[in-house]
Amino acid sequence: MKTKYVTRRLLAGLAVMAALSAAPASAQTDAAAGYPNKPIRLIVGFAAGGGNDLMARLLGQRFSEIIGQPVVIENKAGAGGRIAMDFVKNQAPDGYTIAIGATGQTAIAAAIYPKLTYHPTKDFIPLTMVADFPLILAGPADDKIKTVKDLIEYGKANPDKANYATSSPAFTIASELFKLKTGMPGVGIPYKSSNEMMLAVAGGNSLFSIADGPPTVPLVQGGKIRALAVMGPKRSSELPDTPTIDEAGFQGVYVGLWNGMFVSAETPPAIVKKLEDGLRKAMADSNVREKLKGMAVEPGGGTGEEFRKMIDGEIQKYSEVVKAAKLEFPQ
Repeated sequence: MKTKYVTRRLLAGLAVMAALSAAPASAQTDAAAGYPNKPIRLIVGFAAGGGNDLMARLLGQRFSEIIGQPVVIENKAGAGGRIAMDFVKNQAPDGYTIAIGATGQTAIAAAIYPKLTYHPTKDFIPLTMVADFPLILAGPADDKIKTVKDLIEYGKANPDKANYATSSPAFTIASELFKLKTGMPGVGIPYKSSNEMMLAVAGGNSLFSIADGPPTVPLVQGGKIRALAVMGPKRSSELPDTPTIDEAGFQGVYVGLWNGMFVSAETPPAIVKKLEDGLRKAMADSNVREKLKGMAVEPGGGTGEEFRKMIDGEIQKYSEVVKAAKLEFPQ
């Protein structure tokens, strides 16, 4: 009798342990089954009206329709977008707070700030890229510099005049990578915006600059500056006659900006899948993609895993540039 009693107690104990071990999985399934049942916050690290904000609102509207809950945009500007990423990291990992993170807040920040309070692929799960946009290398509109080769030769012959305009770590790293790969000399001159950078080139105060398309294209089209190369694998539809940096004869200098969606790394996998599936479906919408193209960017929409691998690769690349160029950035 005693043996049978012990056996029954043992079996009962094993059953309880099995039930307890299954509870987290069951809880995850239940949480995902009811998700979402309230509004989702989409955190933007820059002020309303900027590129990241406009893309967040465009995608958020379609995502809201797909997922069946309001998507509320919250702007938490400051520290180049890092305040927003830190905020999202410290929210409950329940899928109700996600971030639209840009290159500077993620890959570049991880490469240049040793005391960064988060890591873009360890503290977050990248869900999908929203858009990417290669930078444009531009020089003066006069006839002395018509190609990338002309720029490099002129810079080497006139190192005292070979300065470049920059307004953020993203543009500084792009310019330093260009210097490392080509032997081009150049000292960075700080400005407050990419528009000011290109106006400095137009006014002859800086020899060249590498910046995003929106402030650059109008000055190129107006004949104020010359676009020498697109720093990516494809030509720009806005500047069809401008060669890529590869076509200009210099490989390995791809530099671009992008943004994408992120959620806390501790978010339950089933909820992560719902977010990724919903966001990718929103990105596949033809109206969303056309409106993104109208902002002079290339729509994204790939898998979260593809996005993660790209970010990790860029962190490595930018870290090497910072080390080679002996760059220092204030935290």
